[in-house]
Amino acid sequence: MKTEPSENGEGASPRRKGKPFGWSTFIIAALVAISAALVWRRDGFDGVWAILVHDVSLFGEIMPRVLAGCLLGGLIASVLPHDKVSKSLGPESGLKGLLIGTAFGAILPGGPFTAYPVASALLAVGADFGATIAMVVSWTLIGYGRAVAWEMPIMGADFTLWRIVISLPMPILAGALGRFVYVRVRHRFKL
Repeated sequence: MKTEPSENGEGASPRRKGKPFGWSTFIIAALVAISAALVWRRDGFDGVWAILVHDVSLFGEIMPRVLAGCLLGGLIASVLPHDKVSKSLGPESGLKGLLIGTAFGAILPGGPFTAYPVASALLAVGADFGATIAMVVSWTLIGYGRAVAWEMPIMGADFTLWRIVISLPMPILAGALGRFVYVRVRHRFKL
């Protein structure tokens, strides 16, 4: 990770260099090619074309959400004070940082188009891996929006409340483990 200097010359938040075609894109592209070949073999060109037209339409529907999520992440990264985020969610924040990350993830509304850009923005402004992992795991496991809108009406309040209570320690444990492993791996391999 690269660190860009701030106005006063001190190191600022770490910036990750984006790669337009990384290993995950290569794997997805290979799976797409294999799947397209299998569909073409079974259904011919018309089958592949129908899927492509449907997927382009789906992409058009999803793109505004992706753009909004990325803009939100970029705006958060530029608005949040780096020193306060680093103090509250940084490597030295201890259990407090994990608890804040967990609480923030639990109340964060929206889907992955919101959660992941926000998590990336937090990393960019000084949050450490542990607090960010706690936030993402909390958003995934606890997320009040999904619990209230979907789980409670379908599964009932009793089930939902017990599931949330039982899930509460998981983001904190995941964040602590992430922080521990990241520090050890970074130190060992001098990243």
